[in-house]
Amino acid sequence: MIRQCLCGSSELEPVFEYREPPEGEVRFPLAGEYRRRMARCARCGHFVSQHDMDMSGLYSGAYVDATYGASGMRKTFDRIVALPPEKSDNAGRVVRVIEYARARFGAKPISVLDVGSGLCVFLHRLSRETGWRCTALDPDARAAAHAREAAGVEAICGDFMEIAPPARYDMLTFNKVLEHVLDPVAMLARASTYLAPGGAVYIELPDGEAAAVDGAGREEFCIDHHHVFSLRSLHLLAQRAGFAVVEEERLREPSSKYTLRALLAPTGG
Repeated sequence: MIRQCLCGSSELEPVFEYREPPEGEVRFPLAGEYRRRMARCARCGHFVSQHDMDMSGLYSGAYVDATYGASGMRKTFDRIVALPPEKSDNAGRVVRVIEYARARFGAKPISVLDVGSGLCVFLHRLSRETGWRCTALDPDARAAAHAREAAGVEAICGDFMEIAPPARYDMLTFNKVLEHVLDPVAMLARASTYLAPGGAVYIELPDGEAAAVDGAGREEFCIDHHHVFSLRSLHLLAQRAGFAVVEEERLREPSSKYTLRALLAPTGG
């Protein structure tokens, strides 16, 4: 159970209590009785999920099984790719990443590693709109194969925290990934070992401050999110991992998700 916030505070105040999965939450195979709560840090507004259920094997296969089902990745991929831009979270993400990258790197082609690529709709669109060298990284072999076959990009199957960086990249992207790990600071800090000189990191995080206004049933507070961020905790995350926030944005996406976006640069870089 998480007992301390990213800021180091133990002043975590219970906000939402759950005795069963809320409507819309994916039914993951979890060990133990479903009992959990979301607690908010009194100092920085960060949210943490507190429970004793075992989620250790979730991203080695159970996440894909429960979220997409048998052969469901391609169907979901095709559905999202076909969405018109005004209804697509991914379309807005791609536009923002291109804007960030061109402001930092100019018009030159760059290399991008997307960590926790999942359905890979992001790299599929990004690679076609830019011609950049795009590589997907995911711990599930099926997701890596899907990235190659459906999205048409390079793909690596492996644990970002354990494998040796196969190359150095101009940009790393974490699209709704850091909230899924117990230690997002350690994960973000490791990004520096994958970055080329002058490189940058793009992150998207669930915005807990905005979501909390709508109540406990928001998808931002589902069980697979160990952390849900505030604007202040986004900055704390970056700082503790050795990065500075270059640009930031908060928005409500076409899907209705409340999201924080940020471009980060290594401290002093």
